[in-house]
Amino acid sequence: MSNLSRRQFLFTAGATTATTLLANGCSNSSNSTSSKTASPVAPSPVNATDIPEVTTAKLGFIALTDSAPLIIAKEKGLFAKYGMLDVEVVKQASWGVTRDNLELGSVNGGIDGAHILSPMPYLMATGKITKGNQKIPMYILSRLNVNGQGILVANSYKDLQIGVDSTPLKAAFTKAKAAKGEIKCAVTFPGGTHDLWMRYWLAAGGIDPQTDVSIIVVPPPQMVTNIKTNKMEACCVGEPWNAQTVNQNIGYNAVTTGELWKDHPEKALSMRADWVDQYPKATKAIVMAVQEAQIWCDDPANKAEMCNIISARQWFKVPALDIVERAEGNFDLGVRKLENSPLLMKFWNDAASYPFKSHDLWFLTEDTRWGYLPAELDKQALIDTVNREDIWRDAAKAIGQEAAIPKGTSRGVETFFDGVTFDPADPDAYLKGLAIKKV
Repeated sequence: MSNLSRRQFLFTAGATTATTLLANGCSNSSNSTSSKTASPVAPSPVNATDIPEVTTAKLGFIALTDSAPLIIAKEKGLFAKYGMLDVEVVKQASWGVTRDNLELGSVNGGIDGAHILSPMPYLMATGKITKGNQKIPMYILSRLNVNGQGILVANSYKDLQIGVDSTPLKAAFTKAKAAKGEIKCAVTFPGGTHDLWMRYWLAAGGIDPQTDVSIIVVPPPQMVTNIKTNKMEACCVGEPWNAQTVNQNIGYNAVTTGELWKDHPEKALSMRADWVDQYPKATKAIVMAVQEAQIWCDDPANKAEMCNIISARQWFKVPALDIVERAEGNFDLGVRKLENSPLLMKFWNDAASYPFKSHDLWFLTEDTRWGYLPAELDKQALIDTVNREDIWRDAAKAIGQEAAIPKGTSRGVETFFDGVTFDPADPDAYLKGLAIKKV
């Protein structure tokens, strides 16, 4: 252990556990006991056999609402509760910076793990996005959330009142392209979740993202400014930047992404494989803390407090009002409203935290669709290497959440807004059935 005796650690961990339980006991007691909703977390003092090998880890995050479980685990003392007394949660400027710092690792001034776009660990493990195409072994330890992203459209297209169907934009983009040239649609990282939502939505409306528009990359916190200065026609980004754009009347939301695919997977908690392999107990402790934070975040009684915490200067530096409404399921999209929507961002409820391998297979299939990954890639073998749902299961058992553990690693056939279905048992059939694709 790092600079901490066994006796000192057990004393500190016990004290931290007691403090955390006293601080959060009331809010935890209001949770539902259903396996589909946030359930109370049993007291979980660290046993001597579970003491982490180290007490320090450095985790990156981007200023997006779906990073809340890492921030809450830090702010509420949950990392410390499970023995990780010195976890750092460090803001990253962009997904590119996150990748660079994961390549370095904390031993070289980078980070050990991160709140990350779910496809990125696979793109790193295959060397598709790393310097010199070096393969950086990565593990996905948990999904952090489902739902909660958005596609924004510039106010110059507000008269069209674009919604789930992007078809009307095809003629509008053709006209605008003839008048001013390039039509830019922004995403946050090539091959990442926002890139895939944008491409799927455009293609479903007959707009080829490879030829009809230019897909550009803009870091999430810079999306609002870029729409305001008319540097792009549309973008896909996570909250709170969609809400802020609408609240400032800079642009409007065509869709919240749960409308494209209900309860779709989004961010993940991923760590370098070498760190996890060297410190398995510390890894499990981190996952336990994040799981407990996810349960806390999904308690309706905690939503306002969560938004106040993450809005603070050291985290997002945005008004809590730009976060809370959508966190509670109320979406002002600028041209329409969704009230008490089941499409709100979920962290734990409805198996939101579990990293289904079937979802990773969809990500890899879509990245193949657009040429980010080769068609001959053995997707299942890669998933079995990167996706460590076994660690998630062990952590869930350890915090008394056996009832929340899915029976299998697939969520089954998924249905998208346009009627297209994805059967994890036959991803090639899904890919062949798509009209617009690169492969």
